[in-house]
Amino acid sequence: MQNLPDSMTAVAISEPGGPEVLVRETRPLPEPAPGEILIRVAAAGVNRPDVLQRAGAYPPPKGASDLPGLEVAGEVVARGSGSGRHAIGDKVTALCPGGGYAEYCKVVDGHALPVPAGLSMQEAAALPETFFTVWSNVFDRCGLKSGERFLVHGGTSGIGTTAIQLAKAFGAEVFTTVGSQEKAEAVQKLGADHVINYRQDAFEKVILDVTGGEGVDVILDMVGGDYVERNWKAAAVEGRICQIATLNGVSEKVNFSRLMVKRLTHTGSTLRPRSDAFKTAIAEALEAQVWPLIESGKIRPIMDSTFPLVEAAEAHRRMESSGHIGKIVLTVGG
Repeated sequence: MQNLPDSMTAVAISEPGGPEVLVRETRPLPEPAPGEILIRVAAAGVNRPDVLQRAGAYPPPKGASDLPGLEVAGEVVARGSGSGRHAIGDKVTALCPGGGYAEYCKVVDGHALPVPAGLSMQEAAALPETFFTVWSNVFDRCGLKSGERFLVHGGTSGIGTTAIQLAKAFGAEVFTTVGSQEKAEAVQKLGADHVINYRQDAFEKVILDVTGGEGVDVILDMVGGDYVERNWKAAAVEGRICQIATLNGVSEKVNFSRLMVKRLTHTGSTLRPRSDAFKTAIAEALEAQVWPLIESGKIRPIMDSTFPLVEAAEAHRRMESSGHIGKIVLTVGG
């Protein structure tokens, strides 16, 4: 911790509420515990869970920072005992349990990855939350394979743009839903094979028409609500659906006979409270199988906009407008 300041600028949540409750604060510098590293943050990603935490609907796990921010990129400036994966001075991007909206952030050493060659710090900060989420749910939990059909809702979100690229890179036929022509054109450029404007067409009907009634093999959904049963209609026999959020609320009534007749698997998960070992295993898989695709240019983080750290409220307003295409990132330091 030599030659580091005693305090730092951070953006905290003063009380549950709208974007205006995000306030600038001075906080003590975090001290890395055994197995942790301290990162001087250059950029931090903004994600939907940050918005939910700000509103009081998604509290941080026990022991995590109360500051929002689930992903950062920057330079390693200190290490706790037993942290040997990354050296002082390494440029890394990392998944955080919280604390990313600050000049310094401590993370588990195994949850950090080298910044891929050719990416800026802002682009690197856009990677962890969405790539960890998509990899663990689409490929690990649902076992998407080459040649299968894949549907992701919200194709221009951070999750959506990541899922489209990863699914295409690993040989899937990709379907996605969007809400405008501008967004349709954006996801087509990413490689989506079939784009459905959910404001104009019922996605389940379009999918069954396109596939000759067969449906899709894997669905990644963050909408919930009436999409649960509509996903079951769109799914193929032996299809797998993974729920990672319920932005439209929970479904109060579904027809379980469809689940049984099609022998569907409907699973779900959240990433933030999972064990350190689980997240480390995802990081290792990403470094081995996905980081080379990023460095070759086959996959890139899709960037919507950047805001200075102290304008985090404006970044949240941008996210809540649902007008963004790709990731929103806070710039923190050099």
